[in-house]
Amino acid sequence: MNQIFTVTGMTCGHCEKAVTRALQQVDPQAQVLIDRAQNRVQVESVHSREALAHAIVEEGYAVLA
Repeated sequence: MNQIFTVTGMTCGHCEKAVTRALQQVDPQAQVLIDRAQNRVQVESVHSREALAHAIVEEGYAVLA
């Protein structure tokens, strides 16, 4: 299932890696595409939107949508 999140607080490549790593801890098979300029995180995963959003928030970033 393809999910799109608006995530704020990502300012660099390290932030992108941290978000990707957090999502892949929930789902090691997740495919993650990040567009930092648009605050957009696209995730292809079988896990619920809530579980994925929780992983991003736990990493220290805000999920707006």
